[in-house]
Amino acid sequence: MIDASARVNECNHPGCGAEANHRAPKARNRLDDYYWFCLDHIREYNRNWNYYAGMSDGQVESEIKNDTVWRRPSWPFSGAGQGDTFGANIRFRDDLGIFDAAQSSHSRKRKNEQDKRPRQDAQVERALKIMNIDGPVNLTELKSRYKELVKRLHPDANGGDRAAEEKLKDINQAYATIKKFLVA
Repeated sequence: MIDASARVNECNHPGCGAEANHRAPKARNRLDDYYWFCLDHIREYNRNWNYYAGMSDGQVESEIKNDTVWRRPSWPFSGAGQGDTFGANIRFRDDLGIFDAAQSSHSRKRKNEQDKRPRQDAQVERALKIMNIDGPVNLTELKSRYKELVKRLHPDANGGDRAAEEKLKDINQAYATIKKFLVA
């Protein structure tokens, strides 16, 4: 009996007789049928291989869609797909009340988030007032205003004025607050 792991393949590239350790599919529709190549020729083959060659855009899109579900068919859940949002008409027994509890937990979480928002908005409003910015602002405008204020209030520019130094600390804090709000 011949050991399959001991068998040495010869490179399938014309004129090459080197040992072939790398396999490559022969065609898109024959992915289980291989060529065997040496390292140099497998690199060349891979550079030129295009799985989607000869396919229209629609066919390529269909292939990608099929690959997202591992080439297995999928169907909508029962009751869905009749113009409703997913699950709107699906009813089932919840004897233990698990889904009701989850829904009420979600409602509590949303209410807590809404309770926190005004406080955050108040902090941002206060920070905008400190930086003397009116209305909506983007990150570029914020950075520009910050640089302008830092140049004006920096201790080196004010001869060590304590009031300017304190104002600069407030500006730094306000800048961090607004930037955090804009980036989030």
